[in-house]
Amino acid sequence: MSDPKPARRVIRRNESAQLQHWFATCPRGLESLLAEDIAAAGGQEIVSTHGGVGFVGNKEVGYRLNLHSRIATRVLCRLASADFSSEQDIYRLAYDVAWSQCFDVSRSIRVYVTAVRSPFKSLEYITLKTKDAVCDRFRADVGRRPDVNTAAPDVRIHLFLADGKATLYVDTSGEPLWMRGQKIAKVAAPLKENLAAGILRLTGWTPAQPLLDPMCGSGTFLLEAAGMALGDAPGLARDMKDFGFTRLTDYDPALWKRLCMEAAEQRTMADRLAIWGSDNDDDAVARAQQNLAHAGLDDLIEIRHADLLDIDPPVTSGVLVTNPPYGERLGEAEALAAFYPKLGDALKQRFAGWTCWFLSADANLPKRIGLQPKRKIPLWNGNLECRLYGFDIVSGQHR
Repeated sequence: MSDPKPARRVIRRNESAQLQHWFATCPRGLESLLAEDIAAAGGQEIVSTHGGVGFVGNKEVGYRLNLHSRIATRVLCRLASADFSSEQDIYRLAYDVAWSQCFDVSRSIRVYVTAVRSPFKSLEYITLKTKDAVCDRFRADVGRRPDVNTAAPDVRIHLFLADGKATLYVDTSGEPLWMRGQKIAKVAAPLKENLAAGILRLTGWTPAQPLLDPMCGSGTFLLEAAGMALGDAPGLARDMKDFGFTRLTDYDPALWKRLCMEAAEQRTMADRLAIWGSDNDDDAVARAQQNLAHAGLDDLIEIRHADLLDIDPPVTSGVLVTNPPYGERLGEAEALAAFYPKLGDALKQRFAGWTCWFLSADANLPKRIGLQPKRKIPLWNGNLECRLYGFDIVSGQHR
């Protein structure tokens, strides 16, 4: 007698023209902000988990989130879900999806697998089994199979494995949403745009407050702050067809065009923004200026070459936010050990009245600069665990 098959629940894409189940991913530590974005886009039944937020909504909610969220990395639409105990269960789950109703066989694909406490020895094998199931179902339905493109696929399929449950999603974002299409000149180890946007919101900064990034690198904080100040939808900087949902069979170009036009009309104009940037690296300053010019913001934001230890604040009070080097190599660590005490002195001498925020993987940063943080917020910069430290600088502050 054969083993009984596990109970399975398959959710097909076209069962409901109104509501669908979604999951949006984000940098760890920003889930609550992503939930706010989802609510603003019209999402319902919002549930946060590590690294993302699940919700229910119609197609317009998915489009709006892709267009407007500064926090989301990807917006995934759920196709099927089932309990599993073997590789064959994964194959059957993927084979049961009517893929030809989701996208055309001419579209290239790539399968991504993410697992929490996976019982399988090889996720590469699970990826292969899932890809085979998709191709086999296409061959059975239309007599052809889609091509696989691991570099630039038309359609991205995501499989999540956790707690004995397998869930399949189709990616509606395409390239990750932090790729705004604004930065053409980058520096080493750049901060991703959605993490920068999340940090700005966590600091409590509003466009009514002056903002300074004295270690601006390629200008990520400046670009995100300017977008927030001007009411820019971040998705507008990308090509309208550079989203995954435009390659799916249920793509609604009229709806997408209307949402983009509405977003463009919401943009405000300004002659100047109270946003400043500086860096002690001439190359970084040049790259930041190039990125601002590419985004059409170079006339609104001032960037100059300056050392944080010597710079004077542009106004009497505001918000300073920056992503200093972490000193992961020995020589850098030694240099930073000498730099941080001088940084604390410079802040106390010049930035009384400012609130200063630093993202760092160094748990000893407050001790090194000699200031007591008012807040310590856990965040992840990729796979690196960090803290966002906030300091209120007052006149006469002592170590």
